[in-house]
Amino acid sequence: MNDFISLVYPRICTCCGKSLWKGEVVICTLCEYHLPKTWYHLEHDNPVSRIFWGRAPVENATAYLHFNKGNKVQHLIHHLKYRERKDVGVWLGSHYGSYLKSSPLFRSAEVIVPVPLHRKKQRTRGFNQSEQFGIGLASSMKILLDTRSLYRSRISETQTRKTRYKRWENVSGIFGVRDPEKLAGRHLLLVDDVITTGATLEACVHALSSIPDVRISVATIATTRN
Repeated sequence: MNDFISLVYPRICTCCGKSLWKGEVVICTLCEYHLPKTWYHLEHDNPVSRIFWGRAPVENATAYLHFNKGNKVQHLIHHLKYRERKDVGVWLGSHYGSYLKSSPLFRSAEVIVPVPLHRKKQRTRGFNQSEQFGIGLASSMKILLDTRSLYRSRISETQTRKTRYKRWENVSGIFGVRDPEKLAGRHLLLVDDVITTGATLEACVHALSSIPDVRISVATIATTRN
């Protein structure tokens, strides 16, 4: 039956577009091997963590992959965000979680917190891509996923083509925290899809910092900084 379904709806790699072999999921073995991994989860001082220095109280920060225009990672993100391939986000989270749970910098994380969409935007899109990444991470790291505590109070404009200051201005003060006492004293892993200037994540960190004795680290699918 699976072979028949594959003839009608062929399973293809989201990176190269070639057919997937039995046992391959989301991307083919060759593309998976050549994914541009950052290995930042092994370094406290890395280009992603430096984004937050002097701006937000982030304990550690990392990204799974390097994002460059036209590369395999752009294809993955495009399928996730615009073709409703939620399985891409879960797959990426599951794979990166296996690295993070072995990292001295991230293995103490207790709760995954995805960057939220506004409820109206999520209803329109149908899902939150950062949440899908978080689902994979939580499953692989065997820790909690919290999609309720951090919320977005209003819809913001797209961050595309905005300057660093305009990006910060666009998201400043739009995030809040429900029942902060439930996360008091815990190590949170804040997750998003792509980090560019870090403005959105910075705004989320400032909101989460209101929680007593909280520790905050950050992980994203990709970074535009090499």
